[in-house]
Amino acid sequence: MSAREKILVALSGGVDSSVAALLLKRQGCDVVGAYMKNWINEDEVIGHCPWEQDIADARAVAEQIGIEFHVVNLMRDYRARVVDYLLDGYARGLTPNPDVMCNREIKFGVFRAWARDHGFAAVATGHYAQRLPLAGAARAPTETGDFALFVGVDPDKDQSYFLALLSQEQLRDARFPIGHLTKPALRQIACDAGLVTAAKKDSQGICFIGQVKMQDFLRSYVPDQPGPIVRATDGRELGRHRGLHYYTLGQRKGIGVTKPQPLYVLRLDPAERRVVVGSKQELGARDLQATGVNWIAGVPPAGPTRVTARIRHRHADAPATVVSDGDGLASLVFDEPQLAIAPGQAVVFYDGDDVLGGGWIANRAR
Repeated sequence: MSAREKILVALSGGVDSSVAALLLKRQGCDVVGAYMKNWINEDEVIGHCPWEQDIADARAVAEQIGIEFHVVNLMRDYRARVVDYLLDGYARGLTPNPDVMCNREIKFGVFRAWARDHGFAAVATGHYAQRLPLAGAARAPTETGDFALFVGVDPDKDQSYFLALLSQEQLRDARFPIGHLTKPALRQIACDAGLVTAAKKDSQGICFIGQVKMQDFLRSYVPDQPGPIVRATDGRELGRHRGLHYYTLGQRKGIGVTKPQPLYVLRLDPAERRVVVGSKQELGARDLQATGVNWIAGVPPAGPTRVTARIRHRHADAPATVVSDGDGLASLVFDEPQLAIAPGQAVVFYDGDDVLGGGWIANRAR
């Protein structure tokens, strides 16, 4: 990056983004910090988002580093592009991923647009991921992009999964200053610099409402639509449920029926408002189809491609073969059955540490 590149850092009030801003300032970049005001629990639903304390911490860090600080109000866009997407997905029996959507639509969408309108060349965040020249990746010569996305050095903190739907245009303006660090090393940098966030705990819970159960949040927005809980093998009704949004694929506890053998949620049927349950063996599947597929290099690979794939953030990378079906579609077959392939979640394709792309799980083999 250019030494005097003007960069807007998304200061969240946490230690990761604090160190990101500090490192860029030390590199000689023209750094400004901004807090994205996305959600303040204005509807007074259950849950607590500590946005006021986060703003105070972000402002304090900016003062310590010696950079300008702003609060950017993105609440309207966030509600339309992330919260409404989340609520609609759960109402339709899907398992949405608001973190992936937030990165694509907010951080590197409307926030990036705000940055460009105000004269910034790039947006930096505290993500544990690496943006590298495409020339350094083992890619086909037909690919047209300039940048590759790689996993973060710290395997316990890697966040590349949440960034796999970024386009080449978005990656061009993205900076990930801490992707080469482990969390302990980052904490040490913050401690040595005396940053007020050095010992602050990592944020937990949903990306915009903090430490609250998803079911408690959904209860305030998605109306209950009762229906049957049925067994997959014979369609027999085992009980009743209050609404599909209270269930996720692979769920075992809190289903609402008791049997000698554990039952798992196998799928959700919005058309008939059914929760379909069965054994753990029935939960596994090898095939999935993905929509809205984004290839980091700008074009899909030619023909079947060997990858490892993640079907959720903490899912262990699993060997598979992916084929681009054109028009943002892809088919993927795992070598071995995977548990709880959930429609609505993101699936991400890797070649070693290189993120090839990802999309939204549309369905799975049954």
